[in-house]
Amino acid sequence: MAAITIRGLSKSYAGADGPAAISDLTLDIADGQFVTLLGPSGCGKTTTLRLIAGFIAPDAGSIHADQRLVSSPERVVPPEERGMGMVFQNYAVWPHKTVYENIVFGLRLRKVKAQEARTRVESALSLVNLTGLENRLPSELSGGQQQRVALARSLVVEPSILLLDEPLSNLDAKLRERMRVELKELQRRTGITFVYVTHDQAEALALSDKIAVIHGGRLQQFGTPREVYNRPASRVVADFMGLVNLLPAAVVAADGHRTGVRIGPGWMLALDTDAAAAPGHAVEVAIRPENIRLRPLARAEGPHQPARIVEAAFLGNIVDYQVALDDNTVLRVQAHPLEELAVGDAVAVHVDPAHCTLFAASPPTGPAPGPDKQGADA
Repeated sequence: MAAITIRGLSKSYAGADGPAAISDLTLDIADGQFVTLLGPSGCGKTTTLRLIAGFIAPDAGSIHADQRLVSSPERVVPPEERGMGMVFQNYAVWPHKTVYENIVFGLRLRKVKAQEARTRVESALSLVNLTGLENRLPSELSGGQQQRVALARSLVVEPSILLLDEPLSNLDAKLRERMRVELKELQRRTGITFVYVTHDQAEALALSDKIAVIHGGRLQQFGTPREVYNRPASRVVADFMGLVNLLPAAVVAADGHRTGVRIGPGWMLALDTDAAAAPGHAVEVAIRPENIRLRPLARAEGPHQPARIVEAAFLGNIVDYQVALDDNTVLRVQAHPLEELAVGDAVAVHVDPAHCTLFAASPPTGPAPGPDKQGADA
């Protein structure tokens, strides 16, 4: 097994009284999972990876790998004794060594016999689709091929855990997409536990079995890509995970797991939520642009809000609209390009409450608004 168990992990680079790079992190990474540490620059994700690798010691907490304690404030197992591989952002391949010499280096350090080393290098080359290129220098390779050399060098020593620190950030967009597919296929073929660091939300969604969203040195949410995207645990997560409309609202009714909210002067929604909200509380409703439907106002059916298109950007596979409601609230809406709507068109905005997220209430701001004639069913 190659599971990773993290409990109460903290690290500060400014002493005990300084701001923490990572604070009180608790995380369970299962054997064979592809887990991504996701967050903006400076959030603590790379610090977490370096703590897992053993490059730095924690101030508090512990890390177990395969049920073995590898990090605590009292003792840190050296990186070379952890059975982990590491792929860096800048590849770190030796420019004066051939592809073969780069990959075999770790085996020679471990005094693996020459014939076995050759067999393992050939296997690693095949895994990353570099067979036939073993005699080339890095300067004769593309960026994607150099990245594969770095992967093969880590895989050839047969690690149980592979740590990857933003390995695709130096590649162009198309090559990055192709490498995503190859990385995921590689992880499935090898069954190795991958821990991957990135600030790219699309990368995390495409690659991961689970995503750990980190912000300000703290874990905000840990879940599957669909959970993190569709049911963000906080405003921070919702705002970081792609485009989202964050609308201020007031709670008008609360009954168990169902909460009625008013957005603006007359838009009512009844949401299923576990958020602790009571009438009179100010809240925010999150709606993804792709979860909003637009129809010409003349053909509107069912609960809707009237609006007018103020901007439209054709992006090929989608059209990105900005629509203004009667109270001048502007929504981002992403629609299929076959829905040919134009700037100035009067439209009906349809929102399914099942695709909305209500965030935890702030303290009461006063009496709840009176009942609205439309009811909480829009």
